[in-house]
Amino acid sequence: MAVTQFKSVSEMDMGKGMAVTNTARGMSFILDEPPSLGGTDQGMNPVEGLLSALGACKCIVAKAFASKNRIKLESVRIECEGDLDPDGFLGKNPEAKIGFSRIKTNYFFKADNTEEELQAFVRFIESHCPVMDSIVNTPVMEDSLTIER
Repeated sequence: MAVTQFKSVSEMDMGKGMAVTNTARGMSFILDEPPSLGGTDQGMNPVEGLLSALGACKCIVAKAFASKNRIKLESVRIECEGDLDPDGFLGKNPEAKIGFSRIKTNYFFKADNTEEELQAFVRFIESHCPVMDSIVNTPVMEDSLTIER
């Protein structure tokens, strides 16, 4: 199969707050910051969005590949937690990492399988999740600039 390109557009009204409207394939959602960080709390913040994208991707992989892995999956819930020191982002501590220093995934399965089978399935999910792969194996990052007047 050929490489498929995905695209998302993020736009911010430079008025009050930090709300960003994100659009892809005609659908949109808002990411924002809490008032303590200058936002208006209209949506989760971008790092919560990243954790949500990671958890959602793992849920999709679980459902898509459960039967192939002989997992009798009735339900799945995935909780992702990330540790982040805001002093790095805010420039208060030049030694602090700007992004997450740790991400933990908690899996909750309702399935008629052994613990060993489910542990193997978790390893499968971890090795087949595109969002996780993009975090762990950093993609080539490029940027360009267009000045609009």
